[in-house]
Amino acid sequence: MKTVLMVAEKPSLAASIAKILSGGSSTSRKGRSNPVHEYDTTFRGEKVNMKMTSVCGHVMSLDFNSKYNNWDAVDPLELFTATTVQKESMPKLNIVQHLQSEGKTISYLVLWLDCDREGENICFEVIDAIKEVNRLRDDQIFRAKFSAITDVDIKKAFNTLGKPNENESLAVDARQNLDLRLGCAFTRFQTKYFQGKYGDLDSTLISYGPCQTPTLGFCVERHGIIQTFTPEPYWVIEICISAENFEVPLNYSRGRIFDQQCGHILLLLLKQHNEAVVQSVKYSTQKKQRPQAMNTVEMLRFASSGLGMGPQQTMQVAERLYISGYISYPRTETNSYPPNFDLMGTLATQKSNSHWGDFVRRLISTGITSPRKGSDHGDHPPITPMRAASEAELGSDGWRIFSLVCQNFIASLSPDCTYEKVDITFMIGDEEFTCTGSKVLDPGFTAVQHWQKMEDSLPPVQFVKGARYRTKEPRLTQKATTPPGYLTESELITLMEKHGIGTDASIPVHINNICVRNFVTIASGRRLIPNTLGILLVHGYQRIDPDLVKPSMRSEIEKQFDLIASGKANFDIVLAHAVSTFQAKYKYFVENTEYMDQLFELSFTKLSETGKSLSKCGLCTRYMKLISQKPMRLHCKNCEATYKLPQGGSIKLYQGNVCPLDQFELVVYNAGGKSFILCPYCYNFPEIEDMGNNSGCNKCPHPTCPNAAPQTSVTSCQTCDEGDLVLDPNSGAVRVAVSPDNDCDTCGTSILTVEFNPEKTPFKEGVSKITGCVICHVELSPLVELSRQQFKRRRRGRGRGGKGRGRGGRKPRTKDEALDQYFV
Repeated sequence: MKTVLMVAEKPSLAASIAKILSGGSSTSRKGRSNPVHEYDTTFRGEKVNMKMTSVCGHVMSLDFNSKYNNWDAVDPLELFTATTVQKESMPKLNIVQHLQSEGKTISYLVLWLDCDREGENICFEVIDAIKEVNRLRDDQIFRAKFSAITDVDIKKAFNTLGKPNENESLAVDARQNLDLRLGCAFTRFQTKYFQGKYGDLDSTLISYGPCQTPTLGFCVERHGIIQTFTPEPYWVIEICISAENFEVPLNYSRGRIFDQQCGHILLLLLKQHNEAVVQSVKYSTQKKQRPQAMNTVEMLRFASSGLGMGPQQTMQVAERLYISGYISYPRTETNSYPPNFDLMGTLATQKSNSHWGDFVRRLISTGITSPRKGSDHGDHPPITPMRAASEAELGSDGWRIFSLVCQNFIASLSPDCTYEKVDITFMIGDEEFTCTGSKVLDPGFTAVQHWQKMEDSLPPVQFVKGARYRTKEPRLTQKATTPPGYLTESELITLMEKHGIGTDASIPVHINNICVRNFVTIASGRRLIPNTLGILLVHGYQRIDPDLVKPSMRSEIEKQFDLIASGKANFDIVLAHAVSTFQAKYKYFVENTEYMDQLFELSFTKLSETGKSLSKCGLCTRYMKLISQKPMRLHCKNCEATYKLPQGGSIKLYQGNVCPLDQFELVVYNAGGKSFILCPYCYNFPEIEDMGNNSGCNKCPHPTCPNAAPQTSVTSCQTCDEGDLVLDPNSGAVRVAVSPDNDCDTCGTSILTVEFNPEKTPFKEGVSKITGCVICHVELSPLVELSRQQFKRRRRGRGRGGKGRGRGGRKPRTKDEALDQYFV
């Protein structure tokens, strides 16, 4: 019997598809990485064993050859021509091995990846992985196209299999290649240059991105308009009439008056009259249009402005709803329903809902309104509900997005909101005034989209032509023009869509990036306020090369990528042209960075003048300053040297101890209960080969240093048997020491001497000092708390008796023996 392997993008998606296609009869087993669901069925007219499994997003990611990953050794300019390689995206999951294990003997491959360009790209990553062990022909590989996880959609996709689109995959490859080279080159240069000069940038990474930077540019542009805005005074004439015991305000037809003297003249003319005459009363029927079908951008806009949910969070929630089968595929640019779309069937799924079920039942009985025409981009149908749900099923955020999708779908099939508008014109002398109002005749779609609801605003009096009413004393009121507000996320998304910045899938990522990099801050109302760093970056680009921040630059490149996707342009030619263009721009930027630096000098503090003294430098013995703002680091003003530190925690001096290799004072890093000692110099420039970059003393194999692994390592990890358990310098004990010549006879663990303050000792009967094994000793063992940190070192055995519980081998008795054992 032949075997067919089907691959979905996520494990939960694979389980849902297998359940639908097998009718619930599939069996599941554990694969190398993800579950595999199996059942027997018929495929292409023959009996087959069907296997359904999944990847976890992209199988591979593009990166530079390892020699280009050292920021200090590689000129960023080299990255434009550097060799790139495909690396497994999540090596720990072993997805490639999993695919090859399941695909080694298959006869057919069916790809159920998401139906967008990224999905097509993942298709070919799966194909390439399997072809290394199974040379499948093109006629043995199929592609399923679907937009929702429902029985109808999945079975239809299975019965109408097509082929993966290599051109769309190449378009993704081109974008990834350009963004990697361009983003890494600019980001590395900017980060090293400015973090090497200023200490209060408060940003770990000063990044550049061809989509991210124009997105930031929109925010800074609005900030500039607000900052340079000059309020202009103007005057308005306010007047009311008395009608049937009501005071009705009138609007002056001239509107704002920008000349105060002219305003006073008009006011004097009006004061000569005390009656207003109704010149005309016009009634008209108006309509407020129902919404179009919902696409991704519209969903993100509504969620931000109406629900207060950021784009990144919205997409995460929407994807969960899609995978669970509650809504259709949430990444689409199309806002027009296909001609064969089952509108009535989809609408019927919501007729039992407690919130909008009554409205849906009435709509079904009276008949739906033909949806407004939109744009069909040929990707996926608009976002619609796929089945009924309740808040208890989905949770708070899930229910809010599900409600948004349902209400928009129902509203798009509902009648327009109809209202009656009245326009009344009054004459006071020769000057014209107006009064308007409206009354809802049929709420239409606003009955389900409550935030669009209109309120009645008819005047309290039925006015007729020729009627006269006494006027109140007119007033001339001074006001001033006001600047626009800062961009909201919703407005920013609109600008990005208009200028072709990003795609429906990447827009949330770009907005999130400018927030996490500390370029902008999200204020109340989801308004984006640029920080000093973001403002200076944009102004600096504009001084050096405005194209780097203009949205037109990226939109033109996206058009070229679209040509690759449609098969109208050559991948190599388009990519080479784009890379060479930005390579020239990078060179010019580097040569003229001083123009951006002039702005930074006015707003930020030099590195040497930032921070507080903490520890001594081993080279000059002067105190180095701890710069606590992102990225946290130590700086020696005398040596003009900066030393990186681990991020996300706190740094303190460690008892004045020094490293025996370089004489730098040791510090302790602490974050969330995990702590380790480190030497600032060894952390950046390890002097022992086995130590590795960015390592603490607990990974240092120095044979005699009391803080190194041989002196603080207690026993092998009982969980993985690959690492060692090492002492925590912040354990709370006054002194903890490993006995140099003593191991536990039972388990092979090193014997510890633990001493506490007599007033705070946890030991019985006030004992403050105990020597024993942390695994076996009845009083020490309960005090042990494990905090996970990676630490792997060369192992020389599995301990006593071959049980793998000891540290392996006899400990050296003398310093000379330790050195000999280490180096030999």
